[in-house]
Amino acid sequence: MNNKKNKVALCSLGCKVNQYETNVIMQEFIEKGYDVTEFNEYADVYIINTCTVTNIADRKSRQMIRKVKDINPEALIVACGCYAQVGKDELQKIKEIDLILGNNEKKELVDNIEKLLEQKDSILIENVTDVLHQNVYIEFKTETFAENARAFIKIQDGCDRFCSYCIIP
Repeated sequence: MNNKKNKVALCSLGCKVNQYETNVIMQEFIEKGYDVTEFNEYADVYIINTCTVTNIADRKSRQMIRKVKDINPEALIVACGCYAQVGKDELQKIKEIDLILGNNEKKELVDNIEKLLEQKDSILIENVTDVLHQNVYIEFKTETFAENARAFIKIQDGCDRFCSYCIIP
């Protein structure tokens, strides 16, 4: 399959960890021959790396998901990240979403998208681990930082405090 014709747009919401991981995912797409474009431009695949720290972050994640169908109604839409991790039941109700992946499943994001593009069918794939029972986190490595003058260094995933007011352990 010639991936060069497939345009991919990525949106990172929330923290610096999401920005770092989005950069890694973008690098993987570039290495596989995809054309990465701005999020507000026409693309074949839109990836929203979601946040869920507040209700506003949840709402913004949902808005970004719905926004891309206005740009390209035929696009493949992927929701990944923290909101996809803890709010997958709510995201399943959004018919525009083709793929929901949790934080640990981001590592297979490019492979999953390639499978969906080959099938040419929009199927909702759910592969989301339970964040409250998760004790191993994936490691992303990047060599380039295309959009920032400063590089982000990932030093942690959440914390181990389980505060009553926080959803991100």
